[in-house]
Amino acid sequence: MEIGIDSFAAVLPESGSGGWSSPQDRMSALIDEVEIADRAGLDIFGIGEHHRKEFLDAAPAVILAAAAARTRNIRLTSAVTVLSAADPVRLFQEFATVDLISNGRAELVVGRGSFVEAYPLFGLRLQDYDELFSEKLELLLALREQTHPTWSGRFRASLGGQGVYPRPVQARMPLWVGVGGTPQSFVRAGALGLPLMVAIIGGSFDRFRPLVDLYRQAGARAGHPPQALKVGVHAIGFVGETTAAAKDAFFPGWAYMFSEIGRERGWSPVTRAQFEAMCGPEGAFLIGDPKEVSARVLQVSETLGGISRMTFQMSAASQNPSAMRQSIQLLGTEVAPLVRDACKG
Repeated sequence: MEIGIDSFAAVLPESGSGGWSSPQDRMSALIDEVEIADRAGLDIFGIGEHHRKEFLDAAPAVILAAAAARTRNIRLTSAVTVLSAADPVRLFQEFATVDLISNGRAELVVGRGSFVEAYPLFGLRLQDYDELFSEKLELLLALREQTHPTWSGRFRASLGGQGVYPRPVQARMPLWVGVGGTPQSFVRAGALGLPLMVAIIGGSFDRFRPLVDLYRQAGARAGHPPQALKVGVHAIGFVGETTAAAKDAFFPGWAYMFSEIGRERGWSPVTRAQFEAMCGPEGAFLIGDPKEVSARVLQVSETLGGISRMTFQMSAASQNPSAMRQSIQLLGTEVAPLVRDACKG
């Protein structure tokens, strides 16, 4: 199983002082985090895409290119690219460029996004939310296979064999589909035979098992081999020397972030009791010491019938840089080896 990190480049008030890091300092810290993850032996680092004041990840390919120049082994991916609001040609060119800079370490996770700001920003209608994604995914897959594609659709100018350059180092740059909880999204990914990245940030992991089963069934019906139907999980997680230390380091940033976003959606501010419940055996947070977190990762894999990748969403801890760096180190040097050894056995 691959173990990694996803970041939204969150900008949060600093722990203790309540002051704010400058955007340039936060971006510098983020590139340092990718470098630490690479040295610690983690497999993957993902950068999300948002168009909000709380996050600095509006141009993930640019961040990943900077990280590519500072790393040697870790794979670099979007997490997720809002494909519905992107031009697939430009997106392919950007990630092909990241692939060249990284010498073949780039990947894409594409989805429709959990926020809607990108749609009006780029002149798109929310009513076309799913049609945009379906059509643009079709084009992106064609671009991956052909240098001179012939293609036509509703939302973009047709292609009549123009060359799309540069081409990536990898013959077929990995492309995952990021999903939330919509059954049709799971079925579509399975029918296309594309690996699946499931975002699970609340509730419990077992409620996603029927959806993962739908994905695998759709893939089997379409004739795709089981090994092509990879399942990854993106979950909120954090590692500390002790479980108490991990919770105390992570909670303040998480409470701030989710209370601020929740206010827009009419939710009540989150509480420590809610957080503790989500960290419990039935919750969706993977927060604790290395042994506890590795055991939870293996439990999640068993619950979902086997997973190929687990990425930890740690952005809420960015207000405490030292705890963040320590968590990345522990994830790579202690959690990942425990999980890999258990998977081998």
